[in-house]
Amino acid sequence: MTLLAVQNLHVTYRTPGQKPVEAVRGVSFEINAGESLGIVGESGCGKSSLAKTIIGLQPPSAGTLLFEGRDLGRMDAEAFRLYRRAVQMIFQDAVGSLNPRMTVRQTLEEVLRVHRRVAAEKTDARVGELIERVGLPETVLGTYPREMSGGQCQRVSIARCLALEPRLIIADEPVSALDVSVQARILNLIRSLQKDLGLAIVLISHDLAVVRNICDRVAVMYAGEFVECGPTDAVLDAPRHAYTRDLLSAVPDIGRALKERGAARRPVPTLLTPNS
Repeated sequence: MTLLAVQNLHVTYRTPGQKPVEAVRGVSFEINAGESLGIVGESGCGKSSLAKTIIGLQPPSAGTLLFEGRDLGRMDAEAFRLYRRAVQMIFQDAVGSLNPRMTVRQTLEEVLRVHRRVAAEKTDARVGELIERVGLPETVLGTYPREMSGGQCQRVSIARCLALEPRLIIADEPVSALDVSVQARILNLIRSLQKDLGLAIVLISHDLAVVRNICDRVAVMYAGEFVECGPTDAVLDAPRHAYTRDLLSAVPDIGRALKERGAARRPVPTLLTPNS
């Protein structure tokens, strides 16, 4: 079943006295329930503008967004509130996306209270379930974002999304601001949540390895447009568009580089002992 359909979407930024900037130009795609779609492209190509428009933070200049066949532009306030509950976003800046004046417990309690997801007497239990679901100990509930690592903050952000029991999550560069050692754990968490909860995922990234690891399909974005779209392995193994080939050629091939260096590599020096 088609969950979200984006049809000929345009996003234009207008500043008085300046030339309009068309960030998204005629983008169309669909994503089904439980499916994962990766959107890749260089910085400034329009990926984040597309994400913000889907989530409702940026109005489209033209085009249509349909969620389960309903036009977002024609939804009344109550229908749009339900849409915002069903479609959640994980932001790139994990720390900045959390209220610095709220503890983890307060952050999760606020979401449950505002959207009336559980009865008041069941809030504590639900908060505990959410924090356990994302692999954090209950001891973090009393901490503030500044007291946690980037990876922990991103897990809290994911827990905040899960509090509303969404059907679609837009993940905008969810690991690019994290240490390499943390990235794999966050990606594994997202992948397991998708499998366990049947979530649809739109993963926005410039990292082709991440997209190949998680996504069923991939769309390549260039200058505000989709230039290629299809099954992930088909697009990345046999790209048809020149820009996709350029993206792939820019990815370092560590194995090949080491092989080419071969005998030219320097020998590992012997460690000196205290008596040396």
